[in-house]
Amino acid sequence: MTGASEVYISGTSTDPALRASRALRAEAGRILTEYREKAAVVTELQLDGSARAEANARLSAFATGPLTGYLSAADRALNATAAGAPATRLLVRALRRIQDSVLRSVDELRQADTSAQVSHAAQALDALLAAYLDAETNVLLPALADLPGADVPALVDDLRTLLDGGELESPEILDVREIPHGTRHPRIFGRYARLAPGESFVLVNNHDPKPLRREFAAAHGEGFTWEYVESGPEKWQVRIGRAAVPA
Repeated sequence: MTGASEVYISGTSTDPALRASRALRAEAGRILTEYREKAAVVTELQLDGSARAEANARLSAFATGPLTGYLSAADRALNATAAGAPATRLLVRALRRIQDSVLRSVDELRQADTSAQVSHAAQALDALLAAYLDAETNVLLPALADLPGADVPALVDDLRTLLDGGELESPEILDVREIPHGTRHPRIFGRYARLAPGESFVLVNNHDPKPLRREFAAAHGEGFTWEYVESGPEKWQVRIGRAAVPA
């Protein structure tokens, strides 16, 4: 019987996916708001001498610290999950191009010497960052929710873990026999998303995971590898990998 804490109505405030989406939007909004508050000091106020240098330093420190850290965490926790799926591969490529542009603007801001240079770099970074966060929350997030096996609450938890300075678990062996059936596939897809090309892990299950293989084929095409290590009758082990990039 499902416990009371696990019962929810989809689309309401008790829906874990909805709560996770709101948490991600709040985090993205916080990053943009904090950046704009610091950028406004150097672009809108007429500061001189040490006051200007201090404001510039605070803005640069935020851009190279929390802002860049958020982009890195989002790429690992969110983009990596969608990058291998045919339906979202091009979206992730576009998002990563915007990320690259954001990082170039961060570097320009860090190296700016004059007030005009700082102001120009800060405004360019504002536009690019806003575009990236808008695409992340309004395009990528709904796409992840529709991706077979993707678990938005778990992905947002991973993002939070990385932002808090933690590391994601990447076990060599993933034994799902004690995990409830309804939550096994998202856990497996989440583990797969952390693989680099050529890496793999061993899935341990209590039945032949043929339905999972069909989901992988639908989501990742020929981008994954699947090799039976043990085939029943009580335990199945499958080595699942991300295909190596052709030389």
